Amino acid sequence: MPVPVRMILAALLIMLPLAACSSQGSGLPPLGPASNTDEANYKLGAGDKLHIAVVGADDLTGDYAVGDNGGVSMALIGDVQAKGLTRAQLEKAIADKLAQGYIKNPKVSVAILTYRPFYIYGEVQKPGEYSYASGMRVMSAVATAGGFTYRANQNYAVVTRNGQERRASPDAPIEPDDIIKVPERYF
Repeated sequence: MPVPVRMILAALLIMLPLAACSSQGSGLPPLGPASNTDEANYKLGAGDKLHIAVVGADDLTGDYAVGDNGGVSMALIGDVQAKGLTRAQLEKAIADKLAQGYIKNPKVSVAILTYRPFYIYGEVQKPGEYSYASGMRVMSAVATAGGFTYRANQNYAVVTRNGQERRASPDAPIEPDDIIKVPERYF
């Protein structure tokens, strides 16, 4: 076998094990911008906790949770679908139901008390479920989980959103219901 061919084969044999050492998720497409991070456009979902105020109807004013069925159950009007709506859309939906023979010209306001959680696992000190706060980033989620382990790849994380895995930089915004995996580094 000629010398150049042997050198190429030797180089390939050395490079092959190193190619397998890239961290899991490094070949994934990057995470796009968050769609849910500003409160005005935030889409409600099961697990969100809300404060609903109805002017002039103290018995309807209170704290409510969006149920697993995506609805908010209120006295007089029953379930109001909240999943997928913004705060303003939910305010209108409640006011419309109240206007159907219960309250004349109702004024409703909705405030988000707590968001759905996010989940983090992998190379963090305390993996688990944590409360989301508006404007969170991957790095603040890692800090919430106690920081990186000594084996963590700190250059990126793998974020699963709506069933799709994406590679996310430490400053990438996260959303409620995101599942964040901090991969292990190999070198």
